[in-house]
Amino acid sequence: MPRPGSAQRWAAAAGRWGCWLLALLLLLVTGPGGASEITFELPDNAKQCFYEDIAQGTKCTLEFQVITGGHYDVDCRLEDPDGKVLYKEMKKQYDSFTFTASKNGTYKFCFSNEFSTFTHKTVYFDFQVGEDPPLFPSENRVSALTQMESACVSIHEALKSVIDYQTHFRLREAQGRSRAEDLNTRVAYWSVGEALILLVVSIGQVFLLKSFFSDKRTTTTRVGS
Repeated sequence: MPRPGSAQRWAAAAGRWGCWLLALLLLLVTGPGGASEITFELPDNAKQCFYEDIAQGTKCTLEFQVITGGHYDVDCRLEDPDGKVLYKEMKKQYDSFTFTASKNGTYKFCFSNEFSTFTHKTVYFDFQVGEDPPLFPSENRVSALTQMESACVSIHEALKSVIDYQTHFRLREAQGRSRAEDLNTRVAYWSVGEALILLVVSIGQVFLLKSFFSDKRTTTTRVGS
């Protein structure tokens, strides 16, 4: 005979696992609403622009970060459909800007590396348009599934936070790896330069010491009358 209450415990555990699985599936299927995440190469003396159609009253967030290249900085500019500048920053390594669209139309945001003449950059940006759609459009109704639905919503939000943290740490890891590789290259060049200088100095010292101990003989030629 099973213990009293064991069936309730199994049902509660199954409900929790069901919420986790449902939230994960919904997160994978639906994904963030209107979000664009792109990592691209920005050559030196180059400018790259992106366009997004946004409805009036929509809340948007632009977040970017330079992963590799030079001093890890880039120029960023955001304009509304009329060409009005909403955001402009020069030589920024990373930043985030949130705004609400004042009118319908195509918004343009550009990244510029025109100030750099030798190094290209790798830039990551995340452009979020609007809010995520609700998991359950009728979640406000009073029913026996209200608690399960609210638990699924909470798990869904937690999973989105986990994805955001993972993206952030992946960017930090890529940037740190790039800095380490750059430092390793500089150390290697410096070591080779030191070795060459040491070799040249050693050879010079050998010839200098040899000249100190070498016999200098002078010959006199007599001219007969």
